[in-house]
Amino acid sequence: MRKLFIISLLFVVTINASAKDYLASYFGIHSDGLTLNTRSIQFAINYINQNGGGRLVFHVGRYLTGTLHMRSNVVLHLEEGAVLLGSLNPFDYEARVNPFMTSLLLADSVQNIGVTGKGIIDGQGKQVARNYVDVIDKGLIKDKFRNGRPEIETRPMIIYFRGCKNIIIKNVLLKNSASWNQTYDQCKNVTVDSITVDNVAFWNEDGIDIIDCDSVSVTNSFFDVADDGICLKSHDPKFFCNNIFIRNNTIRSSANAIKFGTVSRGGFKNIRIINNKVYDTYRSAITLQAVDGGFVENIIVDSLQVFNTGNAIFLRTGERWGEKTARMNTITIKNVVVEIPAIKPDAGYLYEGPIEDMPRNISPGIIITGLPNKKINGVEISNIVMKHAGGGNALFARVALDKLDSIPELPSKYPEFSMFKELPAWGIYVRHATNLKFSNITMSTDKKDFRNAVVLDDVQKVQFAGMKVKQQGESKIYYTHNSSEVNIKE
Repeated sequence: MRKLFIISLLFVVTINASAKDYLASYFGIHSDGLTLNTRSIQFAINYINQNGGGRLVFHVGRYLTGTLHMRSNVVLHLEEGAVLLGSLNPFDYEARVNPFMTSLLLADSVQNIGVTGKGIIDGQGKQVARNYVDVIDKGLIKDKFRNGRPEIETRPMIIYFRGCKNIIIKNVLLKNSASWNQTYDQCKNVTVDSITVDNVAFWNEDGIDIIDCDSVSVTNSFFDVADDGICLKSHDPKFFCNNIFIRNNTIRSSANAIKFGTVSRGGFKNIRIINNKVYDTYRSAITLQAVDGGFVENIIVDSLQVFNTGNAIFLRTGERWGEKTARMNTITIKNVVVEIPAIKPDAGYLYEGPIEDMPRNISPGIIITGLPNKKINGVEISNIVMKHAGGGNALFARVALDKLDSIPELPSKYPEFSMFKELPAWGIYVRHATNLKFSNITMSTDKKDFRNAVVLDDVQKVQFAGMKVKQQGESKIYYTHNSSEVNIKE
């Protein structure tokens, strides 16, 4: 992490020290919000690249544009009051081929690029998406058009950078993408700092997607999104996410707040998630997944505040595409405060998570579920305070403790904490795992619950120390099934 900070700092200092500023107006770029500036802005970017690099500075105004291709040593600097405005015309956007991704800002194998300043990039995503529907209906653009919407890849993101080095995204507001907000794919040395992401304009509105990148920091930022907040993926089995630092962010999501593992073809290693806040989030605050043949290892989550969220922690291995090599080990999660409510956490948002996906009883706050042949290994969870609404009703769907084998394995199902529907614990549910340590865990329910606080199924070498459980009802705290070397220290 120290190395990552030094690299990021050197990049920022170097580019600021050597950059020459060019005013957008110098290139005849109009700020009236009506004139389409794509060609003039692209000319400016190319010109700055060819003349030693620098910043293209936008003063107060609204600058309408279609797809722009970033070049090496060029930073777009949006001063406060400047708005880079995405065109409403689908034909003003271009896509990168292999992988096919459409975006307002595209970059491919360039270096020393970025977007800075206190201005705004507004993708006008809702209207753009609707206009895509219109041209698809006319047969002018080919699209699978599943679930009543254009594909994620067809709708333009705000940023898609692939194979780039030394990227800085700082201070800006990125809003209203028609798809994922920003994606960094096989990039190296990426600094995202002090930005605001307002991405609730349409479906599939991830806040940031980090795909097979090396040395990335996401810090001091705010995400309000209609899908996953901070999302790490691994699309290529030859690559993996490495050296990722996520700190001091606040996240609201109608899916998961901080998630990685779908897709997980390569893997995730050396990830630090420090001092983040999550609120009004439909699914999990933290979800780590190895379900597509890749690995998840050496992960630290420290100091996490979670309010009004469907689930706090979800760990999962699987075989989603028949892959047999997935593994998860060496996970540390500590210093977490979480409140699991009785109501739907994202109720009232324009694009809520689907109510039919949720179990009728509120799920456990911590769910760790491997497979018999892919056990999750080496998880340490400590210093947790969990306030759970309780109120589990056996008349809805009672999973009898002597019939735990009836809970389906679902190795190929898309992984979410609610995938198993009703579970027999309200606090901690663990299945197919080994070498676990739980310490200084305080859990309580607001209402009477028929379920046990902790249920272990096929778990070996597990230790509990300093557990404090205050639950309404007469259920025992622990229930173990097909488990061994369970050590409980009061």
